Parts: sequence; structure tokens; C-alpha cells
Amino acid sequence: MVGIGTKLTLAEFLALPDGDIYYEFIDGQAIPKVSPKFFHFSLQEALCRLIRVGCKSRGRVLPKWAILLKRLGKDWAPVPDLTYISYARLPKNWRRNEACPAIPELVIEIISPGQTMQGFEERRCLIRV
Repeated sequence: MVGIGTKLTLAEFLALPDGDIYYEFIDGQAIPKVSPKFFHFSLQEALCRLIRVGCKSRGRVLPKWAILLKRLGKDWAPVPDLTYISYARLPKNWRRNEACPAIPELVIEIISPGQTMQGFEERRCLIRV
């Protein structure tokens, strides 16, 4: 169990056991994501299937896949609802049971009822490519 306000390193965050709650790594803390409801999960599943068909043999598309990034000079690991990355962007030494190690081509975050745009803006990616 991750306590509120507990500071973690990125390595500690990535070593957390899998469970029913998904977390994002923001400012050294494991922040729980909103638990998806039926419509959210159904939409996520349908989009995942469509992207898999359209990108067959060209990359990976996964739900709830942490992405290793830097945000304002600090480690950051957002966990979007869907992530697509081409094989061309995945490093040759990437292992399957790791977080996404490079900036993906596509991320999808489904906004659920009750989520505010302010909360979403606070979590959004500030990457400059």
C-alpha cells in the first residue's frame, strides 16, 4: 500500500506490485488514477482493438502502460489509458515487462465524468518535441 505523501524514487515506483489500483508517478509520489467505469473501460477496449488492427505488426498498443519521461527535470511516469509506440521507436534492448522507455507516437486519456479539466491539465504532458 502506498501512503499519501510518501516520496518514492522512480525505481521504487516501478517496483510496486501490480494491483487493482493504477498509479502514475508525479513529483516523486504514486498518484492513484480514477477507477474506470463500464463506459470508460468499453471505450478503452474498443479503441485498443481498432488501433491494434490498424497498426498490426508495426508497434505495440497497450492500456495502462507507464511511460518513462522527464517533466520539469524530474522523473515522471504517466499511465495513459492507451499507448501506441512503433517498433522503430522501441530500443533494441527493451524488455517486455518494463515501462515504455521512449516517447510514443500516440497516447489516449479518456476523461471520465467527475474529472475536472484542471486536474487533467495538472497531469498532462509538457513535452516539447
